[in-house]
Amino acid sequence: MTGSPGDGGLLPRCLAMIFNSIGPFQAKRFVFKLDDKNGVDVQSEVEALLERQRREALPTPKTPAGKRQLDPEFADMIDVQDHCRVEEVDEDNVYGVFVSYIEIYNNYIYDLLEEAPCDSIKPKWNNCNTPVRNGDFVPPQSKILREDQNHNMYVMGCTEVEVKSTEEAFEVFWRGQKKRRIANTQLNRESSRSHSVFIIKLAQAPLDADGDNVLQEKEQITLSQLSLVDLAGSERTNRTKAEGNRLREAGNINQSLMTLRTCIEVLRENQLYGTNKMVPYRDSKLTHLFKNYFDGEGKVRMIVCVNPKAEDYEESLQVMRFAEMTQEVEVARPLDRPLCGLTPGRRLRNQAFREELSRKLELRGGPVGSGPEEPSPAELFFQSFPPLPSCELLDINDDQTLPKLIEALEQRHKMRQMLAEEFAKNVHAFKTMLQEFDSSVASKENYIQGKLAEKEKTITGQRTELERLEKKIKTLEYKIEILEKTATIYEEDKRNLQQELESKSQKLQRQASDKRRLEARLQGMVAETSLKWEKECERRVAAKQLEMQNKLWVKDEKLKQLKAIVTEPRAERPERPSREREREKALPRSVSPSPAPSAPVAPLRPRRSRSAGERWVDHRPPSHVPTETLLQPRVPRAITVDAPSERALARCDRYLLTHQELASDGEIQTKLIKGDVFKTRGGGQAVQFTDIETLKQESPTGRKRRSSPPNPDPAGDAADSEWTDVETRCSVAVEMRAGSALGPGFQHHAQPKRRKP
Repeated sequence: MTGSPGDGGLLPRCLAMIFNSIGPFQAKRFVFKLDDKNGVDVQSEVEALLERQRREALPTPKTPAGKRQLDPEFADMIDVQDHCRVEEVDEDNVYGVFVSYIEIYNNYIYDLLEEAPCDSIKPKWNNCNTPVRNGDFVPPQSKILREDQNHNMYVMGCTEVEVKSTEEAFEVFWRGQKKRRIANTQLNRESSRSHSVFIIKLAQAPLDADGDNVLQEKEQITLSQLSLVDLAGSERTNRTKAEGNRLREAGNINQSLMTLRTCIEVLRENQLYGTNKMVPYRDSKLTHLFKNYFDGEGKVRMIVCVNPKAEDYEESLQVMRFAEMTQEVEVARPLDRPLCGLTPGRRLRNQAFREELSRKLELRGGPVGSGPEEPSPAELFFQSFPPLPSCELLDINDDQTLPKLIEALEQRHKMRQMLAEEFAKNVHAFKTMLQEFDSSVASKENYIQGKLAEKEKTITGQRTELERLEKKIKTLEYKIEILEKTATIYEEDKRNLQQELESKSQKLQRQASDKRRLEARLQGMVAETSLKWEKECERRVAAKQLEMQNKLWVKDEKLKQLKAIVTEPRAERPERPSREREREKALPRSVSPSPAPSAPVAPLRPRRSRSAGERWVDHRPPSHVPTETLLQPRVPRAITVDAPSERALARCDRYLLTHQELASDGEIQTKLIKGDVFKTRGGGQAVQFTDIETLKQESPTGRKRRSSPPNPDPAGDAADSEWTDVETRCSVAVEMRAGSALGPGFQHHAQPKRRKP
């Protein structure tokens, strides 16, 4: 944009074209004054003079434009050529030029002409090939975008400098260029890290009817704008090797260029297909600032830079495609409105008049007459009367002169009377008209005052509403800025979350594949294990069936022996039959033995008196275990026997059976089974059990055991308890015949121990 030494670029040529065209028609400094709302005001010559004197009184000296010494850094870039000018310039106007310089860095707008310490355009480099920042660097405050009353976008609070020559404008540009942000990359030692915009504003105001002063009407002022933008080319990080802040800057530059491309594509689609899609200007500060240029308020020209190197083929191709697409977008040109209704050529006429006046003054040394004087209205009035005849009397006998004079005077008198009457009528009519006019003026004045009061109220309300809207606009702009920052943060978080989601999805896919492989492996192992355990279960079931058959056979044998003992107590113990004999006989097994035959019970005789003294038969089996406890059962006058006999029962009245068994908690439990002894009808002795006492021994440190097994054998327990449960038989009388002896299995009348599963 600036060009090279000896060959000026776009900016010096534009400035030379502007100042060569409007050079002789420029207004004095401070005649044009820019306001804070993207408008311009016109000051009078006196106000401009006072402003110049106030600026000149400042301590900073200003070098006149004609004696300005150029900076040698850019002196060779300025090549002012007089033939570069615009011929069709309105000479009846005065012009003023203002310049400003901003940059868009990380989607924030900064003023490069603001008086604040900033980095140099050529920073010092350290050993790591990175620029060294100044220690006292204070970052400038970002600016905000506003929309003026004509719906044009502008940067609020931006510094705008009035310039009068190409050299002065380029010096202002170079002062801002030194503050622009640059950095070192792999492809460029001084790479621009932001978009820069150099704005040239041209104010134009017409002269008055005399061609001397500027017309003091703000509506007649025209403000034009030329913006030279350095878009800062897009970067590929795989080539620039950008990291940290450089990577963030490159991302913001690429995002702004992508938004510009999107806006141009939407404009092209709306023009080609007649759609009305919304153009996303607000997605970037760059496109938002130049929204008016695309909406038909100006012209847009794009200059594309390409590199002929083979390494940059892809970038050059993309840039050329983008430039080709932009050529299909047409921006409507607005119609130029006339400035004012004054006669053209006012400046030239005024200049020619002044030159002629000065020339005549020099020749004559005083003011020059302007020709014959015109008659006054009184002279014209007296000329309307009839002329008076000659009043000279040369002869005494002249009788014609006086009559003619009398006649002329009479005519004048009549005319005077007629004029007086007409004048009186006119005066009366004029007075009447004045009175009517006064009354109408008074009524109109009252009406106008009422309307004026209403208008003042309306204006006051509109001003209040305008102030409220301005405050609301400021609040909304602040909210928009906050929302834009929040949206930027959310976009960054969204990208991070998307990357994290992709990594987690890949991890889940790997885990799913591992899970499928593991499931297939486990299914094989389960199938193999199931087959193995099925075989093992079949083997165990077969072994358990064989074991249960053996146990059942043993129980059957025991039942047979018990039946034989009960039915035939004197018979010998049956031998254990062999399996071959059982198979040969194949006798059916009985579920329960038949009850033993017993003699009819004799009627009970009356009990003997208790006063005679009771004697007990203390029956203690040989397997009795002494418990060695402090409390022992004491039976007075007892006959202790190992097995009950008829002789002992005949001598006693009471019977006591001591039975021991293993309780559920593993301790020894002693039961004392009591009964009465009676004589039977056949001459024998019978015992009827009446009471049971239980003596239980517990260990304080012993571990409590389960009271019952989890899976008792109902068939075996039923078979055992049916014949061996002593408690069940307590209410049954046992008859013993005289001369008979107890069988060998009498001691088995007690309740046997339960088998543990």
